[in-house]
Amino acid sequence: MDFREQVVVVTGGANGIGKGIARTYAQAGAKVVIADIDREQAEVLAGSENIEFIETDVKQEEATTRLFAEVKKRHGTLDILINNAGMSDFTPLFQLTVKAWEETMQTNLRSVFLCSREAAKLMKTNTHGGRIVNIASTRATMSEPDSEAYAATKGGVVALTHALAATLSEENITVNAISPGWIHTGDEELRDVDHRQHLSGRVGKPSDVARACLYLTERENNFVTGVEHIIDGGMTRKMIYEH
Repeated sequence: MDFREQVVVVTGGANGIGKGIARTYAQAGAKVVIADIDREQAEVLAGSENIEFIETDVKQEEATTRLFAEVKKRHGTLDILINNAGMSDFTPLFQLTVKAWEETMQTNLRSVFLCSREAAKLMKTNTHGGRIVNIASTRATMSEPDSEAYAATKGGVVALTHALAATLSEENITVNAISPGWIHTGDEELRDVDHRQHLSGRVGKPSDVARACLYLTERENNFVTGVEHIIDGGMTRKMIYEH
């Protein structure tokens, strides 16, 4: 897919899945802006061709406003937004404080609202509209213990996705969500059983999510909007019994 001359903002693009997404768009010819608070890691990527860095705390309204004003100043427009920034600290329910709950809410959910609103202001001036992809999680529909705050935010991201898709349809802006399952982003060694338990026969990689982003943001794919795309190697559809 050809993304030459298109401008892409990837929040949380300095590490993990976001890093893989940013690199994939840059390789496809896009002008990529990483919005992150991790200056050290982001500046390493920003040394690569087609990748820039704007330090941004995406849960803060003033910061997100500055981010997209700077994108407009540098590039004149915006074609694609990938709302990837997030945190996944799991805390036992009876130890979960309101402060920790709010931090997760603001980082994972509020940031999607703020960035989507500001991005859409730029996109709606394009003759071709724009594309927004929100990175949710399979935890939006399935849970493990002590994941209350994280699961609530990711469920909110999926709901916000189809609400934004409805609102922004008149501006020719599509909005979709990707819900990854287990995506290996660290240096820890994976076991054979980790791979075998997936119907796909392997744990996911950031590139799996990145390729889905390319598909959803390709200009001709304007018939796909308001949908949650699950990228999990089949785990949410696997019937599991202990024999």
